[in-house]
Amino acid sequence: MSTRNTPPSSAPDSDHATHFGYETVRLADKQAKVDDVFHKVAARYDLMNDFMSAGLHRIWKDVLVAMVKPSKARPFHHLDVAGGTGDVAFRVLEAGGPQTAVTVLDINGDMLEVGRTRADKRFAEDGRIAFVEANAEDLPFEDRTFDAYTIAFGIRNVPRIDKALSEACRVLKRGGRFLCLEFSHVDVPLLDQVYEAYSFNVIPPMGRMVTGEAEPYQYLVESIRTFPKPKAFESMITEAGFSRASHTMLTGGVVAIHSGWKL
Repeated sequence: MSTRNTPPSSAPDSDHATHFGYETVRLADKQAKVDDVFHKVAARYDLMNDFMSAGLHRIWKDVLVAMVKPSKARPFHHLDVAGGTGDVAFRVLEAGGPQTAVTVLDINGDMLEVGRTRADKRFAEDGRIAFVEANAEDLPFEDRTFDAYTIAFGIRNVPRIDKALSEACRVLKRGGRFLCLEFSHVDVPLLDQVYEAYSFNVIPPMGRMVTGEAEPYQYLVESIRTFPKPKAFESMITEAGFSRASHTMLTGGVVAIHSGWKL
């Protein structure tokens, strides 16, 4: 895998190709490569998030769930995609009322197993959480099923982002909200240079120390750089059928929360 710090200068030159970090790979091959990344790091994924973000990921997820606003007084069915370890799902359950239910969907069985183990200790008895192994590009749910949809640090790993966004719109009820927490593009002078140096020189070695694997974190750092900039991703959300697409930058642009409504 490339260790250079300069992202590709253009999009892949074929409809059948895509980026995997800084590599150009066949579109059909990306999902298997992503699966391999998360198989390797599943057991210590959330711990590594604490190290990488100095705990800030917890604040970012709290902001995300505050924007979900699960109802405390009526049934509220929430879908959290690429959330296998349950980190966002548990927050939604805690913020909502007794009629709040969350479906956690992830394509990676190892990540889901971590979430199930954690849920057994906290939420399994009340039956308000379910774990589903499936693809974000082909959701196994009926139209207009969910009140809200979240995906945190997962959309950039989806080979066909446009399909995932379209599926998100399909399964949301009218008035439902799509929310995506994702790494973004730092545009604060000096912070951008510090962040760049930290990302490429600290995170992969830290990944090796914490999880025994550096290569997955090299990919994750590179994948952030190849993800569309906020306005471009906003346009993709609109093209998928959402209204009032917007984004909120956090921590100087390290992450952004993207929003769209199904109206």
